[in-house]
Amino acid sequence: MSIGVLAAFWAVSFLFVITPGVDWAYSISAGLHGRRVMPAVAGMLSGHLAATLVVATGVGSAVASMPVTMSLLTVGGGLYLLWLGVNLLVAPASAIKGAETPAGSSLRWYVKGFCVSGLNPKVFLLFLALLPQFSDPHSTWPMPMQLICLGMVHMISCAVVYLVVGFGAKTVLRTRPGAAKVVSQISGGAMVIVAVSLVVERFI
Repeated sequence: MSIGVLAAFWAVSFLFVITPGVDWAYSISAGLHGRRVMPAVAGMLSGHLAATLVVATGVGSAVASMPVTMSLLTVGGGLYLLWLGVNLLVAPASAIKGAETPAGSSLRWYVKGFCVSGLNPKVFLLFLALLPQFSDPHSTWPMPMQLICLGMVHMISCAVVYLVVGFGAKTVLRTRPGAAKVVSQISGGAMVIVAVSLVVERFI
């Protein structure tokens, strides 16, 4: 693959990454809980990797052509995001300067991060629609390798942006307990809105 193609894909994918959404909300939530940013972001990146592999192996096209399977994926992902969002609204994170609040294990934050991205059908559909457009059928690289390479470029952007968002939340908001609570509630509200919209868009 040429550098020009990779650069063009990066420019397009970066626009999606810098758009606030569920991943941003989860990164902020992790930042408000202290040392949870790294496992949370690692989990989300693993979810993106899983979506990339599904598309690269050709399974993505098959799944997308099965309305029942896509509906189940949408409902499952929507319910999970709804659960996370409601929890944030009911019990918003409170930043405490100089102290780490109990927030569960790093493994738990990793698994939740994986589910945030891995169970979000919009991530899967984005990759299914975007990655093949930047592949070259005449390239010496096999198609799956091209798609995986493009997915890795996207993941690098995700890693940088989500880490900045998470650690930024930790640095700025943990000194402002009131603001931290509000931002946490906004993050929860964003998750609820996305969860509801996923299901509504799928069935309407």
